[in-house]
Amino acid sequence: MVEKMGVIEIEQLCKSFPQNEGDDIAVLDHVDLRFESGEFVSLIGPSGCGKSTLLRIIAGLNPADSGRLSLDGQAITGPGFERGLVFQDPTLFPWMSIYENIAYGLRARGVYKDEKRNIPNYFRLVGLTGFEKSYPHHLSGGMAQRAALARTLVNKPKVLLLDEPLGALDAFTRMNMQDEILTIWKERGMTTVMVTHDVDEAIYMASRIVVMSARPAKIEEVIAVELGRPRRRDDPEFLGLRSKILKILHFAGGGVEPEYQL
Repeated sequence: MVEKMGVIEIEQLCKSFPQNEGDDIAVLDHVDLRFESGEFVSLIGPSGCGKSTLLRIIAGLNPADSGRLSLDGQAITGPGFERGLVFQDPTLFPWMSIYENIAYGLRARGVYKDEKRNIPNYFRLVGLTGFEKSYPHHLSGGMAQRAALARTLVNKPKVLLLDEPLGALDAFTRMNMQDEILTIWKERGMTTVMVTHDVDEAIYMASRIVVMSARPAKIEEVIAVELGRPRRRDDPEFLGLRSKILKILHFAGGGVEPEYQL
């Protein structure tokens, strides 16, 4: 029997942040979630509700105040290369070439000599072959985000965490990158959790969508996206699911709409 890898379990997770004066700000309120091996999950909810905070806790960058968090049954107590995080901004090192940026994680882990032969595969994977000697300022926004993705993938994470990775891109580049990320997800089979404000992006990409409430965030609903792939953004079922999510978010008919792409 093949052991499942990349299973994240979250139980009764709470998180608050202190203020200079007054009570702490409660961000996450007894969150219970489970992400299965190899599935693609989108987290969506009002701005400031705690989506990115939850992702950073899974990444081990922020501690939870209480609750339980584990990966494959092992408690998450800090950062680890088995959990790769890609931010909205590429956060590439400007003084390093794209090759050195992508190789950075291997050097940090002390495995560069053993793994460097595989680096060209990641350039091919994200479509950056020929840009090994380029520097971040030579790249477009989409290309820089591809480099950031490759820098994360080179460590072969069990879990890929995406914090609005396409939010700064123009509409056409964004849609192309959605397809590229999906291709990589299918090929690598990683458990993938993506924060987005874009309802259509969540429906287009995810196997399940977790809808979070306003702060302090609770789970409003978890929706299985039972649409075939590749998905059509003008499919009636796609549009019906969008309406359902908007109603859950209390935006439908309320004069406020989250971002989405047609």
